[in-house]
Amino acid sequence: MRTIFPLALIAIAAPALAQTSSQKTDMTAIIYPATERGDTVDEQFGIKVADPYRWLENDVRTDPKVAAWVEAENKVTDAYLATLPGRDLFKERLRKLIDYERFSQPTRKGGRYFYLHNTGLQNQAVLFVRDGVDGQGRVLMDPNGWSKDGATALGEWAPSEDGKKLVYAIQDGGTDWRTVKVLDVDTGKVLDDDVEWVKFSGLSWAKDGSGFYYSRFPAPPEGKKFQSTNENQAVYFHKLGTPQSADALIYATPDHPKWGHGAGVTDDGKWLVIYTTEGTDNRNDVTVIDLTAPNPTPRKLFTGMANMWGLIGNEGGNFYWLTNQGAPRNKVVMTNLYARSAVPPQVDVVPQDKAVLDSASLIGGKLIGEYMVDVKSEIRRFTLDGKPDGTVPLPGIGSAGGFGGEEDNPETFFTFTSYTTPATIYRYDVATGKTSVWAQPKVAFDPAAYQVTQVFYPSRDKTKIPMFIVRKKGVTGPAPTLLYAYGGFNISMTPAFSATRVAWLEQGGVLAVANIRGGGEYGKAWHDAGRLANKQNVFDDFIAAGEYLKAKGYTGKDQLAIQGGSNGGLLIGAVVNQRPDLFAAALPQVGVMDMLRFDRFTAGRYWVDDYGYPSKEADFKILYAYSPYHNIRAGKPYPAILAATADTDDRVVPGHTFKYTAMLQSMDLGPKPRLVRIETRAGHGSGKPTDKIIDETAVDWAFIAKWTGMTVKPIE
Repeated sequence: MRTIFPLALIAIAAPALAQTSSQKTDMTAIIYPATERGDTVDEQFGIKVADPYRWLENDVRTDPKVAAWVEAENKVTDAYLATLPGRDLFKERLRKLIDYERFSQPTRKGGRYFYLHNTGLQNQAVLFVRDGVDGQGRVLMDPNGWSKDGATALGEWAPSEDGKKLVYAIQDGGTDWRTVKVLDVDTGKVLDDDVEWVKFSGLSWAKDGSGFYYSRFPAPPEGKKFQSTNENQAVYFHKLGTPQSADALIYATPDHPKWGHGAGVTDDGKWLVIYTTEGTDNRNDVTVIDLTAPNPTPRKLFTGMANMWGLIGNEGGNFYWLTNQGAPRNKVVMTNLYARSAVPPQVDVVPQDKAVLDSASLIGGKLIGEYMVDVKSEIRRFTLDGKPDGTVPLPGIGSAGGFGGEEDNPETFFTFTSYTTPATIYRYDVATGKTSVWAQPKVAFDPAAYQVTQVFYPSRDKTKIPMFIVRKKGVTGPAPTLLYAYGGFNISMTPAFSATRVAWLEQGGVLAVANIRGGGEYGKAWHDAGRLANKQNVFDDFIAAGEYLKAKGYTGKDQLAIQGGSNGGLLIGAVVNQRPDLFAAALPQVGVMDMLRFDRFTAGRYWVDDYGYPSKEADFKILYAYSPYHNIRAGKPYPAILAATADTDDRVVPGHTFKYTAMLQSMDLGPKPRLVRIETRAGHGSGKPTDKIIDETAVDWAFIAKWTGMTVKPIE
């Protein structure tokens, strides 16, 4: 078993830029839509806060005025993007680069192996099953026929213990909401077991295959499906062959509506482990239910939401946990649930190390630890009493993950990837230590033609920040550069292959990924240094990355573009406001742009762990100081901006980007464009069809190519 975690919910100096006469001429043709400006003003803690575009928070599906504004904005944006000379060349090349086989790690149940496979340009990956690890795969489920536009995707899925049934979730148009169904693996028949209003949920079978555990919310009010806050999540059990109305409520906390709950069954089928969270922090309670007891009742194991507890696996009553209790870089402890005490005593098994223990597994009687050493993977083995037992060799410097499986079976699989290595699936035998390739893609470019460098640069407060720099060999002087980061929610930006980024690199562009604070690259302390009152460190780290790239000659004047999504979109919006002179172009995508109202919609309330509470004075003052929507200042030339959002994004609702764009367009910020791309039938990112990814990326790269001076040429 691999570590079971609570589900993460997040949901991401240069002189003023001179414009050439041709750029000025381009801009004279852009006339932004006239956006109604309201007179809404909120007074908070004695400060009057204007919110003139509050009406753009309304749902585009139900408010005709918002829908008309979206149509007008897209019309202006599409007309401008059609003029970009590199768009068609990027699109053509992206189709070739993405056209390669991709596999997911297989899941073994009942001697069968279940995995996802994409031949290359399929909009959605297809679910396959094999009888035996090297057997002939057959199509079990193909989502590509579920909708005409390819935007209906297969979400979470899990085979039953005997491999005869499959519970799966359908994601339509990018929304976080799921419809759950059950498939008979032998016949391919979809059963009459429909479950609705599922979001942020795992799917976990009972050992005997009689049904499955899942988490759901109450049905939202009519017309508020994509905007109402998510509260009162509860764990249910669905028995096969019965209607959802008959599902058994397993665990709920009505006195604490903001608490969320997820559940999973242990490999031996004897225990249900329930995680309770309130936000996105690595803090959770754990409740267990002995499913073998005559009258199973919840037993609270860890309470107070003070630390992170993730089950690695169990052998009988010995439960192994990954925790940050007294260990900000994480450790492994063991508790015995049969011990006669209200709170079982803990035994340290694998102590905290200098490196971050990112995840752990219990496979074939061994503990497998996935460590992060300066943002690079290292895999270590341990016996169940914590003694070092060697390492798992990796094919290079990059990111490795996976190691799922069963505690009594030595077979496991892992993925290895790097900035120049597509994700390759390896089979690993814990008993013999043998590693073999299970699936290796072939791509239409030469990885040896590129070089990856890791540097450590000083931030404003002298903290050393790691950054990866990727470029084609032979690119030595200042070049158009794309700087990317996230900086939040304990999420680490580890090396990973992206075919879309290769299209940028092939043209002589540089890619820089900064591992700024707020992420989890160095454990809890690194995260804490970039959230709440420390959030400005995130922006300082990113600005310092841009200054470093210019000072060291990687990029030059008017050559630096920046990109970030979700929390990373907030990052881009904030740094553009703080240092508009530093950047030539910016791509803020599905960003959190109004920091005073983010907690009023869908999953936004979870994010207070990283951002704080707008309703608390101390937090309000910090949020107001960097909120992208509220800190746009006229009179300084801004970089070229192409913001992006989607009509079905119910993670970061599109109103954030709508309001931000309207404010940008209302001010004198220089001659460069300030546009928004609003996708339809798309959400926060997951489930997005391949065609849409290609179209969007071609636009993004062509936009920043124009404003960083890149000449896009055909690639032979």
